[in-house]
Amino acid sequence: MAETLLDIFIDALLDTAKMLPFLLGVYILIEYIEHRSSEKLGKALCKMGPFGPIGGAALGAVPQCGFSVVASNLFAGRLISMGTLVAVFISTSDEAIPMMISNPHSINNLCKLILIKVALAIPVGIIVDIVIKILHMDKEEAHFHEICAHCDCEHHSIFRAALSHTTEIIIFIFIVNILLGTFMEFAGKETVEKILMSNSFFQPLIAGIVGFIPNCAASVVLTQLYIEGVLSFGSVIAGLTTGAGIGILILFKMNRHHLKQNITIMGILYVAGVVSGLLINAIM
Repeated sequence: MAETLLDIFIDALLDTAKMLPFLLGVYILIEYIEHRSSEKLGKALCKMGPFGPIGGAALGAVPQCGFSVVASNLFAGRLISMGTLVAVFISTSDEAIPMMISNPHSINNLCKLILIKVALAIPVGIIVDIVIKILHMDKEEAHFHEICAHCDCEHHSIFRAALSHTTEIIIFIFIVNILLGTFMEFAGKETVEKILMSNSFFQPLIAGIVGFIPNCAASVVLTQLYIEGVLSFGSVIAGLTTGAGIGILILFKMNRHHLKQNITIMGILYVAGVVSGLLINAIM
């Protein structure tokens, strides 16, 4: 028991440590923009139009948990549009790509998975931005108060302020990694298979919910179950579409004053993932 808990602790520590330099770099960039008060840059990033979702989809396709975290922070600061954030979340696959590369039986479907997710991310992101514009919900100026609400950043150096924010977020992520790692360990594979409705056409509905688990472990579980034949290809697409890793968690933390907005984003991810998953299952 003690050895298992120690392994969970070490895994959580290592997973969190991998994100540390990436997060620090992101916060240094954000602090630089804030200290320089580059309103034009903020507006340009916010008003990229169709290129925002296209760039977001391409960025999210890179197998790295940190990009969804970056997108959540930039969206909270209103430096990117909601469509761009959604595109990043949809195309993100976290650990699925390296896992499929390492498995000879699933590597043939890797390119198909990436292309489908990117092809889904771009139009969904563009549609979200168009709807936002039609409803006149894109008038909010770029800002940093969500990131800097509880500190005195403007009187600190860029590095000190970035380090402070990084420390706060990394501790938060570490605690969540421990809690989720403990659940994954003690729930067991058989329990997960039952929950995921193995061999059911409607499996994408459940896989999409599992994908919302705010941890890279969700993509690991979904991909491993797909490799083992428990999940269909459509179901793994659904789960990895909603599976934005820690990004969803950071979105709720950094954009906490816009709860309805956060839930709307989750709804868009779920509908996009489940519909595409069901269509793929029907075709295949």
